[in-house]
Amino acid sequence: MNPQFGNGAKCVFDDFGPAAGEAVILIHGHPFNRSMWAPQAAALAAAGYRVIAPDLRGYGDNPATEEKTPLASFADDLAGLLRDLDIEQAVVGGVSMGGQIAMEIRLRHPGLVRALVLSDTSPVPETREGAGFRRATAERLLAEGMGPYAEEVIDKMLAPYNVTGQPEAAARVSAMMRATDPRGAAAALRGRAERPDYRPVLAALPAEVPCLVLVGADDVYTPVAEAEALCALVPHARLEVIARAGHLPGVERPEEFNRALLGFLGGL
Repeated sequence: MNPQFGNGAKCVFDDFGPAAGEAVILIHGHPFNRSMWAPQAAALAAAGYRVIAPDLRGYGDNPATEEKTPLASFADDLAGLLRDLDIEQAVVGGVSMGGQIAMEIRLRHPGLVRALVLSDTSPVPETREGAGFRRATAERLLAEGMGPYAEEVIDKMLAPYNVTGQPEAAARVSAMMRATDPRGAAAALRGRAERPDYRPVLAALPAEVPCLVLVGADDVYTPVAEAEALCALVPHARLEVIARAGHLPGVERPEEFNRALLGFLGGL
Protein backbone atom coordinates (compact mmCIF):
# COMPACT_ATOMS: atom_id res chain seq x y z
CA MET A 1 0.00 0.00 0.00
CA ASN A 2 1.33 3.42 -0.93
CA PRO A 3 -1.05 6.13 0.30
CA GLN A 4 -0.70 9.54 -1.29
CA PHE A 5 -1.68 13.04 -0.32
CA GLY A 6 -4.10 14.98 -2.48
CA ASN A 7 -1.20 16.70 -4.24
CA GLY A 8 0.20 13.35 -5.35
CA ALA A 9 3.09 13.37 -2.88
CA LYS A 10 3.86 10.12 -1.14
CA CYS A 11 2.45 9.96 2.38
CA VAL A 12 5.33 8.99 4.67
CA PHE A 13 4.35 7.65 8.08
CA ASP A 14 5.37 5.25 10.82
CA ASP A 15 3.02 2.49 11.93
CA PHE A 16 3.85 1.10 15.37
CA GLY A 17 2.24 -1.52 17.57
CA PRO A 18 -0.22 -4.32 16.89
CA ALA A 19 -2.42 -3.93 13.81
CA ALA A 20 -5.46 -4.92 15.86
CA GLY A 21 -4.79 -2.37 18.60
CA GLU A 22 -6.89 0.75 19.09
CA ALA A 23 -5.59 3.30 16.62
CA VAL A 24 -3.96 6.55 17.73
CA ILE A 25 -2.75 9.08 15.17
CA LEU A 26 -0.22 11.63 16.42
CA ILE A 27 0.19 14.86 14.44
CA HIS A 28 3.40 16.84 14.77
CA GLY A 29 3.60 20.62 15.00
CA HIS A 30 5.51 23.25 13.04
CA PRO A 31 8.32 23.03 12.04
CA PHE A 32 8.91 19.43 13.05
CA ASN A 33 8.36 15.91 11.76
CA ARG A 34 7.01 12.55 12.86
CA SER A 35 10.15 11.67 14.83
CA MET A 36 9.09 14.06 17.60
CA TRP A 37 6.58 11.41 18.75
CA ALA A 38 9.18 8.65 19.24
CA PRO A 39 8.79 8.49 23.06
CA GLN A 40 5.00 8.40 22.81
CA ALA A 41 4.96 5.86 19.98
CA ALA A 42 7.18 3.48 21.93
CA ALA A 43 5.09 3.75 25.12
CA LEU A 44 1.74 3.39 23.37
CA ALA A 45 2.85 0.50 21.18
CA ALA A 46 4.18 -1.31 24.25
CA ALA A 47 0.75 -0.85 25.84
CA GLY A 48 -0.98 -2.46 22.86
CA TYR A 49 -2.06 0.57 20.85
CA ARG A 50 -1.53 1.00 17.12
CA VAL A 51 0.23 4.32 16.59
CA ILE A 52 0.24 6.14 13.26
CA ALA A 53 2.79 8.98 13.12
CA PRO A 54 2.76 10.78 9.75
CA ASP A 55 4.92 13.48 8.28
CA LEU A 56 2.65 16.31 7.17
CA ARG A 57 2.96 17.40 3.56
CA GLY A 58 5.94 19.69 3.19
CA TYR A 59 7.56 18.38 6.40
CA GLY A 60 9.98 15.58 7.18
CA ASP A 61 10.25 13.14 4.31
CA ASN A 62 7.24 14.51 2.45
CA PRO A 63 8.11 16.99 -0.30
CA ALA A 64 6.97 20.60 -0.37
CA THR A 65 5.00 21.28 -3.52
CA GLU A 66 2.66 24.16 -2.73
CA GLU A 67 2.81 27.84 -1.86
CA LYS A 68 0.03 27.57 0.73
CA THR A 69 -1.23 24.59 2.69
CA PRO A 70 -4.48 25.26 4.59
CA LEU A 71 -5.20 23.31 7.75
CA ALA A 72 -8.11 21.74 5.85
CA SER A 73 -5.65 20.18 3.39
CA PHE A 74 -3.62 18.64 6.20
CA ALA A 75 -6.84 17.29 7.75
CA ASP A 76 -8.02 15.77 4.49
CA ASP A 77 -4.59 14.20 3.95
CA LEU A 78 -4.72 12.45 7.30
CA ALA A 79 -8.34 11.40 6.96
CA GLY A 80 -7.41 9.83 3.64
CA LEU A 81 -4.45 8.08 5.24
CA LEU A 82 -6.64 6.55 7.95
CA ARG A 83 -9.12 5.33 5.38
CA ASP A 84 -6.34 3.89 3.22
CA LEU A 85 -5.22 1.96 6.30
CA ASP A 86 -8.80 0.71 6.87
CA ILE A 87 -8.97 2.54 10.19
CA GLU A 88 -12.58 3.54 10.77
CA GLN A 89 -11.96 5.50 13.97
CA ALA A 90 -8.88 6.73 15.79
CA VAL A 91 -7.86 8.74 18.77
CA VAL A 92 -6.65 11.91 17.06
CA GLY A 93 -3.90 13.82 18.85
CA GLY A 94 -1.64 16.70 17.97
CA VAL A 95 0.63 19.36 19.40
CA SER A 96 0.43 23.06 18.51
CA MET A 97 -0.38 23.21 14.77
CA GLY A 98 -0.98 19.48 14.99
CA GLY A 99 -3.66 20.11 17.59
CA GLN A 100 -5.35 22.57 15.24
CA ILE A 101 -5.23 19.94 12.50
CA ALA A 102 -6.82 17.47 14.94
CA MET A 103 -9.66 19.94 15.52
CA GLU A 104 -9.99 20.42 11.76
CA ILE A 105 -10.30 16.65 11.34
CA ARG A 106 -13.13 16.68 13.87
CA LEU A 107 -14.76 19.51 11.91
CA ARG A 108 -14.43 17.92 8.47
CA HIS A 109 -14.43 14.20 9.28
CA PRO A 110 -16.22 13.87 12.62
CA GLY A 111 -16.90 10.16 12.33
CA LEU A 112 -13.18 9.36 12.25
CA VAL A 113 -12.54 10.82 15.71
CA ARG A 114 -12.84 8.40 18.63
CA ALA A 115 -11.30 10.93 21.05
CA LEU A 116 -9.21 14.10 20.91
CA VAL A 117 -5.80 14.76 22.47
CA LEU A 118 -4.85 18.44 22.24
CA SER A 119 -1.40 19.47 23.43
CA ASP A 120 -0.24 23.07 23.69
CA THR A 121 -2.63 24.38 21.06
CA SER A 122 -5.31 27.03 20.57
CA PRO A 123 -8.80 26.91 19.04
CA VAL A 124 -9.18 30.65 18.50
CA PRO A 125 -9.09 32.11 14.98
CA GLU A 126 -6.04 33.92 13.72
CA THR A 127 -5.96 37.67 14.35
CA ARG A 128 -5.12 40.22 11.67
CA GLU A 129 -1.81 40.90 13.41
CA GLY A 130 -1.07 37.21 13.76
CA ALA A 131 -1.86 36.56 10.11
CA GLY A 132 0.53 39.32 9.07
CA PHE A 133 3.26 37.91 11.29
CA ARG A 134 2.84 34.40 9.88
CA ARG A 135 3.01 35.64 6.29
CA ALA A 136 6.09 37.72 7.08
CA THR A 137 7.73 34.73 8.78
CA ALA A 138 7.00 32.61 5.71
CA GLU A 139 8.89 35.11 3.54
CA ARG A 140 11.72 35.22 6.06
CA LEU A 141 12.12 31.44 6.06
CA LEU A 142 12.29 31.37 2.28
CA ALA A 143 14.91 34.12 2.28
CA GLU A 144 17.05 33.00 5.23
CA GLY A 145 16.46 29.27 5.57
CA MET A 146 15.51 27.58 8.83
CA GLY A 147 18.73 28.15 10.79
CA PRO A 148 18.16 31.69 12.13
CA TYR A 149 14.54 30.90 12.95
CA ALA A 150 15.49 27.70 14.79
CA GLU A 151 18.05 29.57 16.89
CA GLU A 152 15.55 32.32 17.69
CA VAL A 153 12.67 30.10 18.87
CA ILE A 154 14.44 27.19 20.58
CA ASP A 155 13.93 28.71 24.04
CA LYS A 156 10.23 29.19 23.29
CA MET A 157 9.68 25.70 21.91
CA LEU A 158 11.35 24.34 25.04
CA ALA A 159 11.36 26.04 28.39
CA PRO A 160 14.66 27.97 28.64
CA TYR A 161 15.86 25.87 31.58
CA ASN A 162 15.35 22.73 29.45
CA VAL A 163 17.41 24.15 26.59
CA THR A 164 20.39 24.17 28.95
CA GLY A 165 19.33 21.35 31.26
CA GLN A 166 18.37 18.87 28.52
CA PRO A 167 20.97 19.41 25.80
CA GLU A 168 20.03 16.20 23.98
CA ALA A 169 16.38 17.24 23.75
CA ALA A 170 17.36 20.73 22.65
CA ALA A 171 19.66 19.32 19.99
CA ARG A 172 16.91 17.01 18.76
CA VAL A 173 14.36 19.81 18.50
CA SER A 174 16.83 22.14 16.83
CA ALA A 175 17.82 19.45 14.32
CA MET A 176 14.19 18.83 13.37
CA MET A 177 13.62 22.53 12.78
CA ARG A 178 16.79 22.98 10.74
CA ALA A 179 16.01 19.93 8.60
CA THR A 180 12.57 21.22 7.61
CA ASP A 181 12.17 22.41 4.03
CA PRO A 182 11.53 26.19 4.23
CA ARG A 183 9.03 25.86 1.38
CA GLY A 184 6.89 23.45 3.36
CA ALA A 185 7.11 25.54 6.52
CA ALA A 186 6.22 28.71 4.59
CA ALA A 187 3.24 27.03 2.93
CA ALA A 188 1.90 25.93 6.31
CA LEU A 189 2.40 29.39 7.82
CA ARG A 190 0.41 30.93 4.99
CA GLY A 191 -2.32 28.40 5.59
CA ARG A 192 -2.39 29.04 9.34
CA ALA A 193 -2.71 32.75 8.65
CA GLU A 194 -6.26 31.86 7.59
CA ARG A 195 -6.98 29.68 10.63
CA PRO A 196 -10.71 29.47 11.46
CA ASP A 197 -12.43 29.41 14.84
CA TYR A 198 -12.49 25.91 16.31
CA ARG A 199 -14.30 26.88 19.49
CA PRO A 200 -17.71 25.83 18.08
CA VAL A 201 -16.23 22.42 17.22
CA LEU A 202 -15.11 21.92 20.80
CA ALA A 203 -18.30 23.29 22.32
CA ALA A 204 -20.29 20.77 20.28
CA LEU A 205 -18.08 17.83 21.21
CA PRO A 206 -20.37 15.12 22.67
CA ALA A 207 -19.58 13.19 25.82
CA GLU A 208 -18.94 10.06 23.77
CA VAL A 209 -15.91 11.81 22.22
CA PRO A 210 -13.56 12.33 25.20
CA CYS A 211 -10.99 15.09 25.11
CA LEU A 212 -7.61 15.36 26.83
CA VAL A 213 -5.93 18.76 26.97
CA LEU A 214 -2.23 18.85 27.87
CA VAL A 215 0.01 21.87 28.34
CA GLY A 216 3.48 22.59 29.58
CA ALA A 217 3.40 24.64 32.77
CA ASP A 218 5.80 27.18 31.26
CA ASP A 219 4.53 27.27 27.67
CA VAL A 220 4.85 30.84 26.36
CA TYR A 221 3.09 30.21 23.04
CA THR A 222 -0.07 28.69 24.52
CA PRO A 223 0.02 29.36 28.27
CA VAL A 224 -1.84 27.37 30.88
CA ALA A 225 -4.62 29.98 30.98
CA GLU A 226 -5.34 29.33 27.31
CA ALA A 227 -5.42 25.58 27.90
CA GLU A 228 -7.87 26.17 30.75
CA ALA A 229 -10.07 28.26 28.46
CA LEU A 230 -9.94 25.55 25.80
CA CYS A 231 -10.84 22.92 28.37
CA ALA A 232 -13.76 25.00 29.63
CA LEU A 233 -15.36 24.76 26.20
CA VAL A 234 -15.72 21.00 26.65
CA PRO A 235 -17.44 20.14 29.93
CA HIS A 236 -16.12 16.56 29.92
CA ALA A 237 -12.53 17.44 28.93
CA ARG A 238 -9.59 16.58 31.16
CA LEU A 239 -6.71 19.02 31.68
CA GLU A 240 -3.18 17.87 32.46
CA VAL A 241 -0.53 20.49 33.21
CA ILE A 242 2.97 19.06 32.74
CA ALA A 243 5.38 20.62 35.22
CA ARG A 244 8.86 21.78 34.17
CA ALA A 245 7.94 21.92 30.46
CA GLY A 246 7.35 24.51 27.76
CA HIS A 247 5.62 24.18 24.39
CA LEU A 248 6.69 20.57 23.74
CA PRO A 249 6.03 18.62 26.95
CA GLY A 250 6.06 15.32 25.06
CA VAL A 251 9.73 15.98 24.31
CA GLU A 252 10.70 17.75 27.53
CA ARG A 253 8.89 15.48 30.01
CA PRO A 254 8.06 12.32 28.05
CA GLU A 255 7.43 10.11 31.08
CA GLU A 256 4.94 12.53 32.61
CA PHE A 257 3.30 13.19 29.24
CA ASN A 258 3.02 9.47 28.49
CA ARG A 259 1.59 8.74 31.91
CA ALA A 260 -1.18 11.30 31.35
CA LEU A 261 -1.83 10.04 27.82
CA LEU A 262 -1.97 6.38 28.79
CA GLY A 263 -4.22 7.18 31.74
CA PHE A 264 -6.62 8.95 29.42
CA LEU A 265 -6.57 6.19 26.80
CA GLY A 266 -7.11 3.55 29.45
CA GLY A 267 -10.38 5.19 30.40
CA LEU A 268 -11.87 5.16 26.92
